[in-house]
Amino acid sequence: MSSSWGERIRLSIFGQSHSAAVGAVIEGLPAGFRVDMERLDAFMKRRAPGGPLATPRRETDRIEFLSGLAGGRLCGSPLCLIIRNADARPGDYSEFRDVPRPGHADYTSAVKYGGFQDASGGGHFSGRLTAPLTAAGGVCLQILEARGIFVGAHLRSVGGVEDRAFDAVSVSRSDFDARLFSPLTVLDAAAGARMAAAIEAARAAGDSLGGVVECAAVGLPAGLGEPMFGGLEGGIASLLFGIPAVKGVEFGSGFAAAAMRGSEHNDPFVCEDGAVRTATNHAGGILGGISTGMPLIFRAAFKPTPSIARAQRTLNLRTMQPTELRVKGRHDPCAAVRAVPVVEAAAAVALCDALLPGNYEPLKGAE
Repeated sequence: MSSSWGERIRLSIFGQSHSAAVGAVIEGLPAGFRVDMERLDAFMKRRAPGGPLATPRRETDRIEFLSGLAGGRLCGSPLCLIIRNADARPGDYSEFRDVPRPGHADYTSAVKYGGFQDASGGGHFSGRLTAPLTAAGGVCLQILEARGIFVGAHLRSVGGVEDRAFDAVSVSRSDFDARLFSPLTVLDAAAGARMAAAIEAARAAGDSLGGVVECAAVGLPAGLGEPMFGGLEGGIASLLFGIPAVKGVEFGSGFAAAAMRGSEHNDPFVCEDGAVRTATNHAGGILGGISTGMPLIFRAAFKPTPSIARAQRTLNLRTMQPTELRVKGRHDPCAAVRAVPVVEAAAAVALCDALLPGNYEPLKGAE
């Protein structure tokens, strides 16, 4: 059941990179909630391929709903959606069944599935599977916003070029609204230009870059989440690690906390306008797996796209002899670029799972 996730909300993802379609089934969403299709389409376009710093593969990413909607509202039935693959070219990948690409799941999937895996475009290990995750998360984002909870992300860094960070204490919806979206999702235009130049230089060299996506959620009440294995960090992180190319996740100060003293890392509690807050937010809005009411802050690290035009050393699994390959096909020079809305979507699904009560009464009739 590795393609399914969740407790109150159950999300299942299906399809392969070059199958007829990819899709998702989401159970547990609040009946009666009206989905804004125009906003959902706009959200999908942020992830869609074909941009100047993305793969040239052309996909419309138009969502088709097969069930779960009646008159534009969620009807209580499982929400089933598909996104058809219109620009698949499986012939680009025929050699990788015997010659695995370094950095890809070609070898591990061959071992796991006895050679019956779909090698085209990475099969169900492909970044193409983030399209239905984004669609599901786009619906969850709207549900959260009806409760006054907003999620936003940006490229924190690409290839070592950094954008400015969210203010962990005071980040707000206005910061999300102020983001620049073209060609990169950033807070600072100059940083975005330097990132774009670095990506173009890597692509010109037949190479790729990694990056970090920073995400924040504001408006969360205190008390969401559970201790131990039901914590907010665990739920969010498990979804993030379902995004291909994610290799690390940190909350608040994250790994930097290992170099801090307790007197520096501890967030003092204060009272502001009758509400409990913290003067700093090194915890990233979570203590003991439970939300503090402060902004939730986390970052996801993306490895460089493993499909690169440069020659790479590998092994022919049939002859067990070393060989060299050059990856053909259409690939993103930096996977983190189009992953910004995917990270937002993953966070939204996890937060909905933690937030929605069993009977959904507080959300009925929400527009």
